Amino acid sequence: MGKNFIKVRDDNEPMVFEKSDEDNTFKLTDKPSAEWCPDGIFHVSDLRNRVEPWLSSLFQSEHLSLLIGSGLTTAIQYTACDSANNGMGEVNLTSKYATQINAKAAESAINAGRGAKPNIEDKIRVMCELLRGLEIMGNTNDVDELRSELNTIIDDFTNNISSIEHQIAAADDDKRTEAFNKLTMFLMSFASRTGTRDRLSIFTTNYDRLIEAGADVAGIHLIDRFVGSLSPIFRSSRLDIDVHYNPPGIRGEPRYLEGVVKYTKLHGSIDWINTNNIIRKIGLPFGAKDIKPFLNAPGFPATSSKIMIYPNASKDRETSEYPYVELFRDFAASICRPNSTLVTYGYSFGDEHINRVIRDMLTIPSTHLVIMAFDDSMGRIMQYYKDWGKENQISLIIGSDIANIGALTNYYLPKPAIDRATIRMSEILKKRYDCPQDEKVDNLPKSNIKEDKGDGEDDITAFKC
Repeated sequence: MGKNFIKVRDDNEPMVFEKSDEDNTFKLTDKPSAEWCPDGIFHVSDLRNRVEPWLSSLFQSEHLSLLIGSGLTTAIQYTACDSANNGMGEVNLTSKYATQINAKAAESAINAGRGAKPNIEDKIRVMCELLRGLEIMGNTNDVDELRSELNTIIDDFTNNISSIEHQIAAADDDKRTEAFNKLTMFLMSFASRTGTRDRLSIFTTNYDRLIEAGADVAGIHLIDRFVGSLSPIFRSSRLDIDVHYNPPGIRGEPRYLEGVVKYTKLHGSIDWINTNNIIRKIGLPFGAKDIKPFLNAPGFPATSSKIMIYPNASKDRETSEYPYVELFRDFAASICRPNSTLVTYGYSFGDEHINRVIRDMLTIPSTHLVIMAFDDSMGRIMQYYKDWGKENQISLIIGSDIANIGALTNYYLPKPAIDRATIRMSEILKKRYDCPQDEKVDNLPKSNIKEDKGDGEDDITAFKC
């Protein structure tokens, strides 16, 4: 049994609870009771009635953003393959500067709050900085040796990411179908916004293309900065491209197409390459075992050293900052505005450059942060929750019993629905059961309606906004 944390609605502080294996009930562990749970024991239905309406209201904020970390890929891979590997494991260095690189990478990991065990990104970042220093000093032999090892590490890293995609794509049909059903339900819970609302913005630190694959299955149209068909090019110009359609019989009144999402990969992708100072997206199929055959084209680099993953191996400082500076500008512009809600899932708050933007967002009183995580084994999430001092603007859904992908899609995330149907249902209920006008049920999501329990009493009520 693991600890779970929940803080939603009017909770003053996180409530800690555990799941009983005997009767599948939940029990509060930090306090014997709460206002919404007098005896300290509750069921999944009780928790759903508390969490799902709250998320439904937040998801209808004027601006909604979703930040996805490696936890989503891990969850889907585990569902499809019964095992998971995030590709961020240990790297054994062999160069003459291995000791210094490992020490500096460990220092970087400590500063980021991830302990003294650096991951592959820490070592790549330090190796890139050392490589620039050796080039300035004109130490040619050491430069060649270090660059060769760096290219090997990046090759292994990209192959590992590609292997994760392949394992999911090659899983048994039933398991793969189950995994993608959970993925599409997860994405559609956020993307089901009417076209008149501001588009959902999805940001991810992942290098894989699992979100793109899920969007294809769900029929979600992703809009990013790439323009083109055969080999799309990353464009710096901020063009608010959108998708419209003309309703039959109506002229001059285009409507926004539903199911459109703005998509940003903050750390790059394994199918982005830098060729002739232009960032291109190659046609790499989801689940391909090897990337190199798809680089075998005129004008494309022969090695994976030019694949745009953050931090990359490019020796030019301007190139290393581009296009990431544009992507982080999009992230800040999307969440740092009034009436904005940011939901994080599978993000462990290990990237200070992202945490800094989130902290700035919370300085706007009308913003809200929802943190969903399978666990907080390193304690970073709760530490930031306390340090930022914005408890009233933060909701927590943390724990293996409440924030696993299956529980979220089955019980706690709002079911994909269009507001028009929800409004019609609320109006019917209001007329049928003569709800007072001041209950304001018109714009409530359907999950906010309490159904009759079959005990002979009229239990149909509605929560006030």
